[in-house]
This record gives sequence, C-alpha cells and structure tokens, in this order.
Amino acid sequence: MPALVNYSGDDELYPGASFCQNLIDLGRMCTLGSSVEGYYCTPNKRARISAPDIFETLRLRKDPKPTIEVLPNECLFEIFRRLSSGKERSTCSCVSKRWLMLMSRICKAEIHKSENLTEGSASCDVEMASVDEDLVIEDDGYLSRCLEGKKATDVRLAAIAVGTSARGGLGKLSIRGSNSARGVTDVGLSAVAHGCPSLRSFSLWNVSSVGDEGLSEIAKGCHMLEKLDICHASSISNKSLIAIAKGCPNLTTLNIESCPEIGNEGLQAIARSCPKLKCISIKDCPLVGDHGVSSLLSSASNLSRLKLQDLNITDFSLAVIGHYGKAIVNLVLSSLQNVSERGFWVMGVAQGLQKLMSLTVSSCRGVTDASIEAIGKGCIHLKQTFLRRCCLVSDNGLVAFSKAVRSLESLQLEECNSITQFGIIGALSNFKTTLKYLTLIKCKGVKDIDAEVSMLSPCESLQHLSIRNCPGVGNASLTMVGKLCPQLQHVDLTGLYGVTDAGLLPLLENSESGLVKVNLAGCGNLSDNVVSELARLHGGTLELLNLDGCRKITDASLVAIADNCHLLKDLDVSKCAITDAGIAVLSNARQLTLQVLSLSNCSGVTCKSGPSLTNLGQTLVGLNLQNCNSIGCNTVELLVENLWRCDVLA
Repeated sequence: MPALVNYSGDDELYPGASFCQNLIDLGRMCTLGSSVEGYYCTPNKRARISAPDIFETLRLRKDPKPTIEVLPNECLFEIFRRLSSGKERSTCSCVSKRWLMLMSRICKAEIHKSENLTEGSASCDVEMASVDEDLVIEDDGYLSRCLEGKKATDVRLAAIAVGTSARGGLGKLSIRGSNSARGVTDVGLSAVAHGCPSLRSFSLWNVSSVGDEGLSEIAKGCHMLEKLDICHASSISNKSLIAIAKGCPNLTTLNIESCPEIGNEGLQAIARSCPKLKCISIKDCPLVGDHGVSSLLSSASNLSRLKLQDLNITDFSLAVIGHYGKAIVNLVLSSLQNVSERGFWVMGVAQGLQKLMSLTVSSCRGVTDASIEAIGKGCIHLKQTFLRRCCLVSDNGLVAFSKAVRSLESLQLEECNSITQFGIIGALSNFKTTLKYLTLIKCKGVKDIDAEVSMLSPCESLQHLSIRNCPGVGNASLTMVGKLCPQLQHVDLTGLYGVTDAGLLPLLENSESGLVKVNLAGCGNLSDNVVSELARLHGGTLELLNLDGCRKITDASLVAIADNCHLLKDLDVSKCAITDAGIAVLSNARQLTLQVLSLSNCSGVTCKSGPSLTNLGQTLVGLNLQNCNSIGCNTVELLVENLWRCDVLA
C-alpha cells in the first residue's frame, strides 16, 4: 500500500511515493537537462509541481551544474522522510537552515521505513546524531535540555528536535528567556512537537513571543506530556490549556505563574480531561477565580501538592480545599487578600485535610487565632508549619494550635510580630516530645522577659534552633532557651547583636547532646571566652562554626579551636581580628582536617600566611580570601597553583 505523505503546504494526506528513491537517482535525473519532456507520476497522486518547470529553471541558471536547491519544499520533504537513519537525517539538517527547518517538520509517523535495511544502517539509528554539548541524560533515562537567554532560538530548537529524534527525542525541555533578536516563536515549538513525541516535561519561562499556536502544537504532538510549567508568558491564553487538556491526558503537574490571559475556562478544561493531576501551582493570574480553582480541586482526586498565591479567590475556594483535599500532603497559601477568617476556619473544620503534613501560609489576613486553632484540629497529622507575616496570630492562637497538633515536628515563624516570648514558651511546653525544628525570623514581638521556667517541662525533642534577626532577643531569652531545650545540636543565632557571653554560656552549658553546627554570624558582642568554652564543651562534636562579623574574636579563639575541635570541617572567621599567628596555629594542628575556611575581610592576615594556608590546603576544598587586602596577588596566584583541589576565592 502506498505511503501517506503530509506536506507542509496543507493538512491533506496524499497516497503515493517519491519519483526518486534516493539522492543519487535524483541527481541522474537532473543531468538529463532540458531534453527531458516530463516525468512519470503515479495516477492516484495529485501533482504538486511540474517537472518541466524545474528543468526550465535549471536551463536559465548561469551555472550549468544542476543543484538540488531548486526543488521545492514538498520534494525535499519527500526525500528527507525516506532517510530512515537518524544519523543521515541529522547530517542533512546541517546543510542549511532551510534543510534543518524542513527536517524538523517531519513527524516520527511520517518517516518512511525501508523493508531492506542493512545491518549497518540499522546500527546508525542507535547512534546519537549531532546534539550539542549541553544535552544531559536524566536519572530516569530520558534526554533533558535547558535553553537560556541567547541560546533560546527557533533554529536551536529545530536542531535539538532533529538531533535527538534518533533516540526518541527529548524527555524534558526547559526554555528560560529568549534571544532578543532571534527568539523562540511558535515555529520552534512546532519543531519540538514534531521531533519529540516522547516529551514528558516542558517549561516555558519569560518568552512572550510564544503564543497559543505553539503550545497547541506541543499538545498535538506530545501526548506523553506529564509536567507543564508556564511562567511570565503573556501571549498564552485559555486556548492553550484547552488544547493541553485534549492532547495530554497524562498530565500530573501544572505550574502557571504570571500569565494574565489564563483564567477559569482553561483550568476547567484541565479539570475535565486530566484526572491524574498530582501537583498544582497557580500564582499571580488575575483571571483565575473560584470557578477555576474549585473545578480543579473537586476533580483531581489524586492531588497531593497545591500552591495558590496572589489569586482573586475567596472563602469558597478554601472551603473546597477543606472538603475535597483528602489526598493533599503539601499546601501553600500566600497573599490571598480576599480570603477572610471564615475561609480558613471552614478549611480546618471540614476535616478533609487528614493527610496534610506540610502547611505554609504567608501574608493572609484571614489567619487569626480562631482559624489557626481550627486548622490545627482539622489537620491532626501535620508535621511542618510555616507562618509568615500572619500578624493577627497572637500567643493565644499559637498555644491553642500547639495543643491541637501534637505531632508537629517543625515550626517556623517569620515576621509574626504579635507573638511574644510567652507564646513561644507555651508552644514548646506542648510540643515537648515531638518538635525537632524551631525557627524564628524577624519576629519583633519576641523580647527578653523575666519568667520562671523551672516549673515548665523541657522540650526534650528540639534539636534545631534558629533565631535570626530578632532584635529583641538577648541574654535572658537564650538563658531560658538553654533550660527548656537541653538536646540542641544545631544553633543559628544570626544577627543577635544584643547577645553577650553571659547569655550564650548557659545555653552551651545546658546542651547535653553536644552541638554539631553553630552559627553566630553578626553577634558582634561575643568574645574569645565564649568560643573557648564552646570548643571545650562541644569540641568533640562540633563540625561547623560561623563567627562572621564577630569583631572581638582574636587568635585566642583559633588556639582553642585547634586544641579541641578535631571534627571541625567548616570554619568562618570573616571580619574577625585574626592575624598570621592564628592561621599558623591552625596549620600546625595535626588533628584538624578543615575542608572550608573563610577569612574574608581579615586585614590582619598577610602574605606571611601563605605557607600556613598551603599546609591547610592538604584537606581544604574551599578557601575564601576575598577583601584580604594584605595578601598580595603573587601569594594568591601561588595558592591557586599549589591548592589545585581547592576552590580559592580572592
């Protein structure tokens, strides 16, 4: 039965075969010159060209030598689709841009498979044709490619589509930005759709020149698509999502961000046709409302991850989440200005979020004491909670939440300024056997208070404590934390400039498990005494110590570290009063095996430390000498040469 030919000129299929089986036959035919009166055409195939016109063109050319370039695209298309070897097709695509773009229009189903393939030609199909060096193979076995900025052009996409077609085409493609002069358009996506039918993941970021036509081509040609990520695509509308819904029923992940033309209609189409959705993220799409979100949530019974940010949705959508989110494990709600306290309260009391394990709520005025308590009672298996800029949650709400969610392991509060030290102490008492991570960031309401904690039960489970840039936290707060949390292993006190040795020493003395990572960056009032105590008490377990910006720290601290911290791998003494003598002490400590050392902005370290740093370089993989103005260029160059395994920043 004759093959079906789909020409680029229209969408009709014509039965028949090429009038030349290969390029050699075509060349012989062209050498006949103008003496040829016509050619044979299969009766049941409609002629698209007239042979005498071809040879008349040849006769009128100044160059008497015939050339294949006079053939119209239809003929070249017919020839190219009979190149059954992927290597041959890739080689032909390198001839010219015209040949490349023609080759990229050939779908896999249109490639003519010869019945008499030789063993040699068959082996060529397995070879990887000319694919550029950035192509990688993912862990799951399919090819992946990311185009950014100037590299993102239609020609490059066509080359990738043709070059990878021999191995089934790309499995993952990301386009981030576009060439300002020759950017990606619908033509480039059409090439991908034709050459990469096995595409499973497609990301399109910041490409305004691609519209509905290009994404619709992806939907028509890439039926195996599972993940779609569209960001800042102003020309993509509901038409694209409707096409994706029809052509890609296996879609499991949908991410849409800053797409002003996408609204409820497109999301409703996805809801009707893509029942396998597991992950949905929608951000800053002004046309998306309750109808679109509720349709997705009520239809996606397997939905496990949901993120809604900067949307014009109301309490109704959160009520739908509470009722239909039975499989949701991770939920992120951010900047939902039209959702009130009632919406969050209903979401909690609906009892549908029984499997929810991680909850993040940011900048939502509807989160209050009453609603956060309801969420705690309705999400009994919650493990992680992150509240950011929830200013209406007070100590009462936090304590009530901690009583309801007894299995919580991680609590992070950022800019929740209505919460004070009393709320933190009460929550720790309720989480005494489960909470492992506590993070406080820029919480202005947390300040030093005089409170008796001897009657409170300690939180034996807490191992990671991070208090960053909370200006009210001082010595009294750290003393209290030390008594309530005796099993701390990781401590981050970044930016607590009000803390002195008197506040940190009780915390160090009460830590029973042994501190492993300690970050004291920006604690400018700490001295060598506290570092010496830290090294003495926890030198057997300490692996990371950050003293960046602690300007009172001198070589005495390095002596204590060299004598006691045998397991230390990462040390940062940037902006400290360190000199060459301290570096020499570290270098002579045989038991010390530092891997990362940062001496940034240490003006006391000079060229004299070159030999010591070279000696330390036997174990170092990272050395930061930025803004060490007393170290000359020659010393730096010598270090770079000698420490060939170490990444030196200078």
